[in-house]
Amino acid sequence: MGDFTGPVVALFVDVDRTYGSGLQEQLETLLREAIRGGRLASGQRLPSSRGLATQLGVSRGTVSAAYGQLAAEGYVTSRQGAPVQVARSLRSTRDVPVAEPLEPKLPYDFNPALPDLAAFPRGRWLRALRRAWRESPLDTAGYGDPRGAPVLREQLAAYLGRVRGAAADPEQLIICNGFAQGFALLCRQLLRQGIERIAVEDPGMHAHRVIAEHSGLELAPVPVDGEGLAIDALRTGGAQAVLITPAHQFPTGVVLSRSRRSELIEWAEAEDALIIEDDYDTELRYDGPPVGALQGLAPEHVVLIGSASKRLVPGLRLAWMLTPAWLTWQLVTNKTIEDSGTETIGQLALADFIASGELDRHLRRMRSNYRARRATLLQALAEMLPQLRTAGSAAGLFEAVMLPESISEHGLITRAARRGVAVQGLEHHHYDHTGAPGLVLGYGNLAEPALRQGLKLLAHALAEGH
Repeated sequence: MGDFTGPVVALFVDVDRTYGSGLQEQLETLLREAIRGGRLASGQRLPSSRGLATQLGVSRGTVSAAYGQLAAEGYVTSRQGAPVQVARSLRSTRDVPVAEPLEPKLPYDFNPALPDLAAFPRGRWLRALRRAWRESPLDTAGYGDPRGAPVLREQLAAYLGRVRGAAADPEQLIICNGFAQGFALLCRQLLRQGIERIAVEDPGMHAHRVIAEHSGLELAPVPVDGEGLAIDALRTGGAQAVLITPAHQFPTGVVLSRSRRSELIEWAEAEDALIIEDDYDTELRYDGPPVGALQGLAPEHVVLIGSASKRLVPGLRLAWMLTPAWLTWQLVTNKTIEDSGTETIGQLALADFIASGELDRHLRRMRSNYRARRATLLQALAEMLPQLRTAGSAAGLFEAVMLPESISEHGLITRAARRGVAVQGLEHHHYDHTGAPGLVLGYGNLAEPALRQGLKLLAHALAEGH
């Protein structure tokens, strides 16, 4: 394909009648790839629909329809009485390099935020999507309620009440495009209401600090110890809101103690302050039932933010905010202005997942899988890296590991990357990037053989530094 015979290019193409896609679709694909790859150059004349139909042994209508689709996409030009030509405005992509990812992908990635991507039940999700399209009214494809699909809010309210012990009203649930959007909307609204300073856990998720600062809020770092957030330090920090991961603190893995939970609620009620509860992985607990949500204890002082990212996969970009009644409509207004609402069909599929019990079944399977992976991680650490000390609880997708003071955290991470191992340091999640050296080792998206091999390479990287 691409040689000339006179002014019209000769197309050496063929279609496969046994192939799954239709003849028209095959022809479109062949011509589109030839144009994009530069084998058909800008301005070249293509055979007539009659001539190409005769060559391929297909109907003239098939070729005409393929040409028409390519013209609609801008690949060719076609006018009445004129030959079909490759569009002159196109530039070949043959020599354009593939865009590099923002972060290099390493073979052994201990990313603490990733669940098992391969375990996502794609077939069941596809069936839920099909049911959503098949059973939904026509106006589902239009602009919906900016708070989110009513059926999903109803299912989530029931789920959060049943599983998280939340005081959940569907009217106070807002569906968002991931935790990040929900938290950013909330931060901007707090600033509008005169709240300028927000307390954050130290160490705590680095990305969340960035969102708060980008929204215009001042940060008040509050230390975390073996019982969770230090409430005494919170009281003296001058903050009017606090972001907290009480059920499984990130990145230390500790659980906010019962006494600290009571003190935190007392602080919020006494100061008329707001608690922002990041409910990111609480169903993934391996030594007992999940820790109940703070929101159920003080619904008018807590915003509960959860998502599908750890429960299913991050790529769904589905999250929810359960808000106090006094804050709901301001946030709904902000959400409406920002994007008019989160895409609907995925919401309906998630509602189906919850209603049919698929979410509960998936989480039950994943708890078993993650428990085994965590056990493998701990055993391999004891065998290969006995000088490292683990911390935290039996929950979630990561394990915090403390390094000896003599070890350079940055140096170890750099050496590990050269061996194909990606790890995050605790320093990255400290407010001032200081603190005891350590690593946050995610095990959710690594199969057990990969976990052992990755830790073996990490042990070599550690030995290389001595």
